[in-house]
Amino acid sequence: MNSNAHESLPKSALKCLRKHRAKFVTVCLACVIVPVAAMFWADHVCQSAAAGRMFRSVDEVPRNDVALVLGTGRLTPRGNTNLHFTQRIQAAAALYHSGKVRHLLVSGDNHVATYDEPTDMRDALAAAGVPTNAITCDYAGFRTLDSVVRAKTVFGLTRLTIVTEEFHCPRALWIARERRLNAVAFAAPDLSARWSARVKVREALARVWCAIDLHVLNRGPKFSGPPEPIELAGRD
Repeated sequence: MNSNAHESLPKSALKCLRKHRAKFVTVCLACVIVPVAAMFWADHVCQSAAAGRMFRSVDEVPRNDVALVLGTGRLTPRGNTNLHFTQRIQAAAALYHSGKVRHLLVSGDNHVATYDEPTDMRDALAAAGVPTNAITCDYAGFRTLDSVVRAKTVFGLTRLTIVTEEFHCPRALWIARERRLNAVAFAAPDLSARWSARVKVREALARVWCAIDLHVLNRGPKFSGPPEPIELAGRD
C-alpha cells in the first residue's frame, strides 16, 4: 500500500493497520527467537549434565558393573555399513576387555521382525570376543529415553556406564540425571565432519524434544514391562 493510499484511510483504520503489522512482526520474531533460545538452553543443560561424567579414554572411565550400549542400525538405509554402529561396538568391547565393566546391556529398536538392533549388537560384540553370557538384550529401547529409563526400571540398575558417540552422550546423561540414575559415559569417537554435521543438527533438535519429554510431558518408556534384573556372570 503506497503513501497516497495511507493518506486516504481514516485515522482509526490506519492505526489498526499499524497495530496488526506490529503484531505480525512480533509473531515472526517469536517464531525465530523462541526455538533458537530453546536450542541454546537445551544444549546448555545437556553439557552441564555431562560435565565431569563423559570420558574419551578407556583408562579414564570409572569402573561399573554394567555398560548400557545405545542402539543404532547395523546398516544405513542404503545398505552400507553404519559407522555409528561400528564405533559403539568397538567402544563397548574395549570397555569389557579392559575390565572396566562386567556386563553389557544392549538396548535398541526391534519394532518389526526384520529390524533388530539388539540382536545385531549382541552378535557383533560376540564376534569381538565378548561372551554372550555377559550380554543382555533390551528389545524395547526405541529411543534414548526408553533405553536409559528401562535400564533402571526394568533391569534394576542404579549406576552404569553409557556407551555412544560424544555428540549423543550429553543428552543420555541428562536423561539419567533427571531420572535419578548414577551414570557416566564412554564416548565413542565421532565421525568425520562430513558425516557428523547433519547428525549434530538432528541432535540439537533432539535435545529440545528431550526437554519437552522430561519437563512438559513427563514421558516414560513406551513399554515398561516386568523386572528383569541382570545376573552378573563371573569372568575367566
